[in-house]
Amino acid sequence: MSKIAVVGTGYVGLTTGAYLAHLGHEVVCADVIPAKVERLNLGQIPIVEAGLQEMVQEGLGEGRLSFVLGAAHAVVGAEFVFLCLPTPQGEDGSADLSYVQEAATEIAPYLESGAIVINKSTVPVGSVEMVADIIGRADIAVVSNPEFLREGTAVHDCLHPDRIVIGAADRVAAQRVAGLYATLKAPILITDAASAETIKYASNAFLATKVSFVNAVANLCEAVGADVGQVVEGMALDPRIGGLFLNPGPGWGGSCFPKDTRALVRIAEDAGYDFMLLRGVVAANTAQQDAVTHKIERMAGGSLSGVNVGVWGLAFKAGTDDLRDSPAIAIIDRLRARGASVRAFDPAVAGPLDGIDVVSDPYAACDGADVLVVLTEWPLFAELDLVKVREVMASPRIVDARNLFNPAYASMLGFAYEGIGRRGWIDPSELDMLELSDTHYGRE
Repeated sequence: MSKIAVVGTGYVGLTTGAYLAHLGHEVVCADVIPAKVERLNLGQIPIVEAGLQEMVQEGLGEGRLSFVLGAAHAVVGAEFVFLCLPTPQGEDGSADLSYVQEAATEIAPYLESGAIVINKSTVPVGSVEMVADIIGRADIAVVSNPEFLREGTAVHDCLHPDRIVIGAADRVAAQRVAGLYATLKAPILITDAASAETIKYASNAFLATKVSFVNAVANLCEAVGADVGQVVEGMALDPRIGGLFLNPGPGWGGSCFPKDTRALVRIAEDAGYDFMLLRGVVAANTAQQDAVTHKIERMAGGSLSGVNVGVWGLAFKAGTDDLRDSPAIAIIDRLRARGASVRAFDPAVAGPLDGIDVVSDPYAACDGADVLVVLTEWPLFAELDLVKVREVMASPRIVDARNLFNPAYASMLGFAYEGIGRRGWIDPSELDMLELSDTHYGRE
């Protein structure tokens, strides 16, 4: 087992450090915020991620995981140093590498001879060379090892990865990094650094493209009278297409897709290539948020001025409390700009949030609402009592931007209902089993 330093304890760094300790390595994680380091050493994590707190506490309890203040303290004696720093989006769409550059400058004098520095952050092509130049030591190798974790399932993803990608000019260094994952059953691709860096951006951009495509198909379904659920089911039976990332909704968001798609457009521009397709994907995502907003406005009678909107869901996806580039927040901002008042519930998000009345009960979000909008796909929402919802609302109207409810069920309860790309179809045999006294209505 190896001695590892992880610089940065954000989403990627904390998960990386915890699961490498779980694999048996000795891991020291560094951060620059004293209070955060103190809480982490007590096993208290600052994010919502299933299984992560237990994994951190396991590492601490078994003495394989610790947290220190300052990167220089973490890297002493380390054979491998993971850089897990934020790379926020600049005004021009490019990735801001200042945190990575500062960390590389700080650790350079303290690295053990023969250590390998690993770029785990999502960074543009050429970042391995940039870090190597900053460190400026011939006895230190720098490699790319991008992460492919999904928020909400990160612990599962790191223990059961689809693939491990390692990019480096130094083949021996790449193979040493591959050895860290020897106990995981996953294909390992060793390639050059530029290809590894591109793989991460291209993967996220392709997934964003799938989501934007199915949202466009859903809009087409509404125009021609088709049902997107059945259309997607038919598409997914083709093994060349599959069903993953073909769930229509209010658009994609989070910490990766928006930043990475725009960064890849910028990378292409800097290289002299107009990535017109991806620019269209980004524009289509903004258009989808506008379309959902217009749908809510129509449901409210054509104007949102003075309308009370109840919202279920604030996080960009279920299983996390992450609000970064959340389509829910983007749509709420549009609603408020048109004069609506918003009261919202999310099981992982507590207030206060600027301009949003965040409540701790889903039914409270509906109390007195003129329209209820579902913006995050939490399974909990599909299990709630729509009869009770109808009773507390000022007007029984639902815009289901995640298609959690059966439209015919909702209509039979007296709701005006709109999903994304759906029509109110139901198998006639189901109608005999449906009674208005039933209180739980889930997916079709």
